[in-house]
Amino acid sequence: MSLTDKAIERIRELIRTGALPPGSKLPPEPDLAAQLGLSRNLAREAVKALAVARVLEVRRGDGTYVTSLQPSLLLAGLGGAVELLQGDSAALQDLMEVRRLLEPAATGLAATRISDDQLAEVKSHLDAMREARDDVELLNAHDAAFHRAVVSATGNESLLTLLEGISGRTLRARIWRGLVDDEAAGRTLAEHEAIYAALTTRDSALSQAAALMHVSNTAQALREHLRSPRPVTPETADQK
Repeated sequence: MSLTDKAIERIRELIRTGALPPGSKLPPEPDLAAQLGLSRNLAREAVKALAVARVLEVRRGDGTYVTSLQPSLLLAGLGGAVELLQGDSAALQDLMEVRRLLEPAATGLAATRISDDQLAEVKSHLDAMREARDDVELLNAHDAAFHRAVVSATGNESLLTLLEGISGRTLRARIWRGLVDDEAAGRTLAEHEAIYAALTTRDSALSQAAALMHVSNTAQALREHLRSPRPVTPETADQK
């Protein structure tokens, strides 16, 4: 472990033990360095690293504060990190496997908690998908919004953030899939209609099964797409 890593770990320990609770202000840099038993440079580097991770917030002219430490904040970097896997087909399939494990369970949970207003929001995205079936990018944007609305109905912020991070990376793959498969829109709509219909019954098992079918079909289509001798990329898509 480097000295900077040690400094980071010591600040995190102060947060974990409650010595620096969410929203609290850190001591001035010289005092923080003395408290950590490290140099000011190391303390400064540790603060910078934790600010990037959204554990700390540096307010110019005011000081450094511990953030709210909410899951949506701490996990927000997941999507950006996942985007760096662009072009790694094995990693993309791994992410789809994670989605296959999490999303059906989330949909089943949503069925037991979804309100009438939340169900109406899901339906609005489904209706928008029908309207956009000839516009692949718009269709997939509403596809992502549909799933976000479903998972949001669970009330589980951590689950929502995790799945959004994963789906953000796979959204582009779904767009590519649509560009090379004219029947993709019809299948996607039918699968989403099945999920919505299951949610309206508030049946957890049925909703989970509908979501599992959808994610499994998407994963299979992705595997076939990645095995294609001429995969569609943003560059080749622009040539269509």
